[in-house]
Amino acid sequence: MENTKKINDDITVTGQVTPEQLQQAAKSGLKSVLNLRAPDEKGFMKDEQQQAEAAGLNYTNIPLKVETIDDKLIDEILEQIDQLPKPALIHCASGMRAGAMALMNLAIDKGMTPKEAFETAEKLGFDCSSSPKLKQVFEEYVAKHSPPTYGDSDIKCIPK
Repeated sequence: MENTKKINDDITVTGQVTPEQLQQAAKSGLKSVLNLRAPDEKGFMKDEQQQAEAAGLNYTNIPLKVETIDDKLIDEILEQIDQLPKPALIHCASGMRAGAMALMNLAIDKGMTPKEAFETAEKLGFDCSSSPKLKQVFEEYVAKHSPPTYGDSDIKCIPK
């Protein structure tokens, strides 16, 4: 699979998958697929749901276009990521949108700041500068959902 990156034991992200790769994903122990591609995108696999389910994978499609992304859609995707049977595969065309959503989910779960989230993304091999709009949305969303920090301290204040 093109641009495949393991975010953690529960989430792997990649670019567009083939029927053979879905079969291999199931054989390797993955339990579900979240497709972030829109049906009108070039290269969208029209029978991906049938292919995934035939391989024994749970399948969900939530179309995500960078130009129309908003907090409501991100909330829906992150909620779906939390509900997916794990381990799960999240994909889009290149792995960029899938990576951003998986890393937002991880950052919020771990209480990361946007800076920490970007550092994690870079360690995993993501090029955060390749989509300025997605980078901005990522930074703003993580900042809104991160615990507040005070001063230069590493201590985070988490409300009860």
